[in-house]
Amino acid sequence: MIETTELLKEYQLKATPQRIKIVSMVDEHGHISIEDLYKEMLQEFPSVSLATIYKNINQMIESGLIQEVKIPKTKSVFELIKEPHLHMVCDKCGKIEDISVGTDKVIEEAQRLSGYKIKESFITLRGTCPDCA
Repeated sequence: MIETTELLKEYQLKATPQRIKIVSMVDEHGHISIEDLYKEMLQEFPSVSLATIYKNINQMIESGLIQEVKIPKTKSVFELIKEPHLHMVCDKCGKIEDISVGTDKVIEEAQRLSGYKIKESFITLRGTCPDCA
C-alpha cells in the first residue's frame, strides 16, 4: 500500500480528503472506472459530485500520477502510472491484469517502420483468463 498523502505532495497536488480516497481506491483496485470510483466515493463522501471526481482525476492525469487505460469495447479505467507494461483483459469476466513485459523492442520497431517518434503506448491483449478457461 502506498503513502497517499506523500504521493500527492510529490506530484504537487494538495492532499484533500477526496484526493486521498481516490488515489487509495485506484491503488487498491489496480484499475477502476469512473463509475465504480464514484459509487465507492459516495459511501464516504455522500455529497461528492461526479464532476468533482472527473476534475480530480483530470488533475491527477495532468500531473502524471494517474493514467487512463483505454480498453477496446469497454469503458476506460484508471491506474497509477508505473513501469511500462501491457494489459491482459479477459473477454469472459472482464478482469484486467498488468503484465510487466519489456515493450521497448516493439516501440523501437514501430518507430523504425513508421518514422513516428512515439511518446506513449498502450498495449492491450484480450483472451480468456485462467479462472474462466
